[in-house]
Amino acid sequence: MGHRLRSTDTAISDENGWEDAHATFYGGLKGEETMQGACGYQNLFEQGYGLETTALSTVLFKDGATCGACFELRCVNDPQWCIKGAGTIRVTATNFCPPNYTKTVGVWCNPPQKHFDLSLPMFLKFAKYKAGIVPVQYRRVLCPKKQGGVKFRLTGNPYFLMVLVFNVGRAGVVTEVKVKGSKTGWIQMRRNWGQVWDTGTVLTGQSLSFSVAVSDGKRLKFDNVAPPNWQFNQTFAGKSNF
Repeated sequence: MGHRLRSTDTAISDENGWEDAHATFYGGLKGEETMQGACGYQNLFEQGYGLETTALSTVLFKDGATCGACFELRCVNDPQWCIKGAGTIRVTATNFCPPNYTKTVGVWCNPPQKHFDLSLPMFLKFAKYKAGIVPVQYRRVLCPKKQGGVKFRLTGNPYFLMVLVFNVGRAGVVTEVKVKGSKTGWIQMRRNWGQVWDTGTVLTGQSLSFSVAVSDGKRLKFDNVAPPNWQFNQTFAGKSNF
């Protein structure tokens, strides 16, 4: 079962941690359709998430505040479609399953429903393809230890820096980011969308350091991650991880 999050984490709501939801799938076996997405991640293979991913319904996605969270799911109460003895799967939240308010039946991602739209390979690990949708139980868990340090992808323009923070282990969810240029103090970044953070401070030509906090309260500093000659659309890795 692996490690659980600390009981103080708001994702844990009952003693055992398991909550009821449903799960479907999107995309094909190779997962091309699961790339990109509402959290700001891009090539999930290159970024270390692979196909072990899920899109979340509105109530779980929380406007992107759940991006990077890891969940354990098990198929339950449907012997026809749950694969017997399949055990649990573990996935990272990388996308949003949008609501559809034009329909009133079978729209699983509409509020207040808790729903996971899995990559097809992950769905097939515990349920049969023909099922389409299955009841599940889920709980928030710690993400696996990541290889290498936390990574920062820099985009934007000289007047508007955007930073995607990824490869975050353990708690997985980034809750606050600060940036410091070699000529500035610490600057609070704003969540632009998903796990993309921004600032309007001009930082070109300066080495960049970052301070990152995650959902269990832990914070790490990454000094001089990007050199003064950094360019947009480059990715830099810190020397540590959570």
